[in-house]
Amino acid sequence: MDKEKIIADETKRITDEMHKSFLDCEDIMHLTGLGRENVRNLMRSKSFPTQVVGRRKIVSVTNFVLWFMENKNA
Repeated sequence: MDKEKIIADETKRITDEMHKSFLDCEDIMHLTGLGRENVRNLMRSKSFPTQVVGRRKIVSVTNFVLWFMENKNA
């Protein structure tokens, strides 16, 4: 299967499931099963593609899917 198709399908699946195109800490906890502190540490890391909006850190679903695919075996 084509990598771009997998990314598009997974982005659509998460967007449809979460009913939004940006994810916050709670959403990532739900998707990954990680605890709050682990997700907060992840969102602080330089390798994770967050954006700051006000005082909140968020990540687009597409960037989350791309990051996950690149780091799933790390």
